[in-house]
Amino acid sequence: MVESEALWREALYGPSGFFTRGEVPADHFRTAPLVGPELAEALLVLLDRVDFALGGPSRLDFVDVGAGGGELAEAVRSSASGSLAARLVVTAVDLGPARSVPGVRWRSALPTSVCGLLVGHEWLDAVPCPLVTGPSSHPWAARWWPVGEGERAEIGEPRDVAWADAVSRVARGAALAVDYGHVRADRVAGRYAAGTFAAYRGGRRVEPVFDGTCDLTAHVALDACAEAAGGDWVLVSQRAALGALGLVGAVSPGEPDWLAAAGRASRIAELRAEGGLGSFGWLLHGVGVPVSSLLPPLPPWRP
Repeated sequence: MVESEALWREALYGPSGFFTRGEVPADHFRTAPLVGPELAEALLVLLDRVDFALGGPSRLDFVDVGAGGGELAEAVRSSASGSLAARLVVTAVDLGPARSVPGVRWRSALPTSVCGLLVGHEWLDAVPCPLVTGPSSHPWAARWWPVGEGERAEIGEPRDVAWADAVSRVARGAALAVDYGHVRADRVAGRYAAGTFAAYRGGRRVEPVFDGTCDLTAHVALDACAEAAGGDWVLVSQRAALGALGLVGAVSPGEPDWLAAAGRASRIAELRAEGGLGSFGWLLHGVGVPVSSLLPPLPPWRP
């Protein structure tokens, strides 16, 4: 079990690891920031709500954890406007090589203090964790994912630790994890009896190998991450969250630039599609800011 976590970590982040040598997720599978600027626009609405709740601090942070190629950080920086843009400091955090992205600071480690919004977009799924087959005596498994005979699972404790640490870096504001994942009710019901560990290379799903040639990933137990970080939090679907942030994708009759509006509506539909990106979980923690001031009450997430 411990060996599998170490092999996974070496394959992604070792000296010759997949991410260490400069691979970016965009080259291997489609992510929401690549769909278009709409995700960044929604996150700026959320950031604006954080800013209002904080009283408009002189410096406002947007931190993109697991930034990959920096696409999301760049889109947020370029889409920001007005007073918010003047006070905005955008930081990308990634273990891979630093990239030159206009207006974005690049770091290999989390900042010590954040005033604003920290986002881990498809970050936690790339945090290596132990893999098990069959019943496990690990306390995390007993609490969050009881494993039956012949079943497979991922022990998500390292993700819990990573997320709790990230949330602890937010002095004032909010932390948001966006990822594909699952909840305990579905794990206990056996919906994920085969586990979710997978690999991708060149846009295709491939057999996982620990040789650094592919992206290794697994769904995230976001409910466990939420409890580990504690505080005021909510777990909702991306579909619901984007709708609450104003991304609904409707095209008005007589739209002056109908083609552009239709293209935008199509991109929003992809971001909100059930069974696709819209089924991602949004785990939002407020730190000194009530979550209810950032998102209205929404149905709980169930992937």
